[in-house]
Amino acid sequence: MDGVATVRKAVVILGSLAVLAACGNGGTSSNASGNIAVEASDDACKVAKTEASTGNVTFEVTNKGTKVTEFYLYAEGDRILGEVENIGPGLSRKLIVEVTESGKFQTACKPGMKGDGIRGDFTVTGDSKKSTDGNALLAEATKSYQRYVNSQADQLLVKTEEFVNAVKAKKVDDAKALFPVSRTYWERIEPVAESFGDLDPKIDGREDVIAEGMEFTGYHRLEKDLWVSGLQADSEKIADQLLTDVKEIVAKAKSVELTPVQLANGAKELLDEVATGKITGEEDRYSHTDLWDFGANVDGSQAAVAALRPVVEQKDKALVSTLDEKFKALDEALEKHRKGDGFKLYTELTQDEIKALAEAVDALGEPVSKVAEVVSAK
Repeated sequence: MDGVATVRKAVVILGSLAVLAACGNGGTSSNASGNIAVEASDDACKVAKTEASTGNVTFEVTNKGTKVTEFYLYAEGDRILGEVENIGPGLSRKLIVEVTESGKFQTACKPGMKGDGIRGDFTVTGDSKKSTDGNALLAEATKSYQRYVNSQADQLLVKTEEFVNAVKAKKVDDAKALFPVSRTYWERIEPVAESFGDLDPKIDGREDVIAEGMEFTGYHRLEKDLWVSGLQADSEKIADQLLTDVKEIVAKAKSVELTPVQLANGAKELLDEVATGKITGEEDRYSHTDLWDFGANVDGSQAAVAALRPVVEQKDKALVSTLDEKFKALDEALEKHRKGDGFKLYTELTQDEIKALAEAVDALGEPVSKVAEVVSAK
């Protein structure tokens, strides 16, 4: 675990530098612009305003606690409208959310990045409005990305069914080979898939991250069975439940209506996923197939940015050039670790190789974090 801890520390430092660069001296001092200040700590989540009008709502989240935290805006049924992760102590992050309908919502800070978080009520008033109304570029961006989500969701269902069938037939080698393949499609659309309440932790929760009292199920429970403990008496039941949950996620993902800002936020969330789980080897800790997830997260981020490209190009051509350059550099860094039809195991990487990947992720994360602001600008 010493190597993992070292890498995690390096990633947090690198991410912290990028966040500070993105925020400048801003923090929560930019409230004159109408942004809503959020002061997160280890035991509180102070939101300066608990009301807003429909349209773009911007939160400036500052972590004054001692633990890395996250901030969320939830709609009814715990559907995630927007989130910002990996906010280290003393750092600030901005979250822009497009709220198209009035209603009751909830804010949440999650010290330690686990559990249900410290919740508060949030009200949005005003007429229904969508940024895609009357804007052909934004409308096409969301349609383009939805087509991508649909194609990945279809393959997620196909490959998960193959994986589940192999587990139930006790074909351990086949199941091991299918595990990272089926997860590839999940990881590409994870921001969409994980936005639906408890389905995400049921499908993708790690044993030490799921909420207290919640059963350890899904991909990672079966991963542990296959690589560590051997198939258990209830492995077949766990596999059946995984397929049921994936079917529900696929139906929801194909019917949800996304906003352009959600695409931009999702692109950054996927890179945060890489930085907090994949690059440290914590995600697939039993199979060590983390680089498959890493590659899929980058693919998904790239797809979201590609859908928004005409919009960003119209407003900030220099940012498009930077994004192209940094995505290419990260793709090339990851390509070095290809092995057969997939990737090397995480345990086959040297500390220098892991550090190089972390630096490439960090270099891309900073420009991707700017996309939401560019997209939402009038």
